[in-house]
Amino acid sequence: MRMVIAIGGNALLRRGEQMTADKQHENVRLACTHLGPIVAEHEAVISHGNGPQVGLLALQAAAYETQEHLPSYPLDILGAQTEGMIGYLIELELGNVLPFERPLATLLTMIEVDPNDDAFSNPTKFIGPLYETSDAVRLANEKGWVFKKDGESLRRVVPSPRPRRIFELRQIEWLLEKGCVVICDGGGGIPTKYQDERQLAGVEAVIDKDHASGLLARGVSADWLLMATDVDCVCLDWGMPSQRGIARANPDSLMQIISEFPDGSMRPKVIAACEFVNATGNRAGIGGLTSLQGVLDLQQGTVVTPEVRGIEFHRPQ
Repeated sequence: MRMVIAIGGNALLRRGEQMTADKQHENVRLACTHLGPIVAEHEAVISHGNGPQVGLLALQAAAYETQEHLPSYPLDILGAQTEGMIGYLIELELGNVLPFERPLATLLTMIEVDPNDDAFSNPTKFIGPLYETSDAVRLANEKGWVFKKDGESLRRVVPSPRPRRIFELRQIEWLLEKGCVVICDGGGGIPTKYQDERQLAGVEAVIDKDHASGLLARGVSADWLLMATDVDCVCLDWGMPSQRGIARANPDSLMQIISEFPDGSMRPKVIAACEFVNATGNRAGIGGLTSLQGVLDLQQGTVVTPEVRGIEFHRPQ
């Protein structure tokens, strides 16, 4: 069975944790212990988020800009750096749990976006750490960054245009045919656009990795799209006494209530899952890193499938 497994950036670096190399090693190692048994049995393409990591690189670039009076690196180049950094960590730790003979490869992935996408006038993609209000206001004034509420704190947001085309699909297919585990589409891929006379150029944005993973899953004809995050399942009335976890759902039923899910966090996952299922007739799952096998077994997480009508909920614990 062929599957695309998308790991959230917040699953690799949890809320409130220090953005150190050791902490990211630790989290990737834990993630790979859960990914290993699944990847060992199936054809696998792994994508990943990069929100905390690209935000950290942006902070470092901004510090260099202030010190040296030079322009900082744009987000497309920072995104490429995170693809290499996180891809290396996944290769290292997944290689330690898979048989030596199973090849792994990290592929820098360029993705075309529409330069006229409405996302450029309404930034929604969270990157970087959480800030207190005073620090966010200072950075907004100094650097022109945009901040929005993320829980009880503020966090930087950047444009997140929808992906239109993955340029490396043929290379990904070639690697899969050789039995390789492919790590690609990292951080939603490197955002690019066509300029005059078909010249490709980078874009100052961060593509949502769930939308990019859905496009990838359709492009490689995956049987499953799995999205691993830091919550157990998709919920209605999140954080309220009436909270209910969704066990299985028809994609059309979910799309009817899409406004119930927060933009910039769960909503892109739900949309990506529904679009994949409607396009292929296959299944998509959303769940915690530790319960991916349970999602595949239809026992945990949230499974989007045309095999059910309406929405079915988990029984209260």
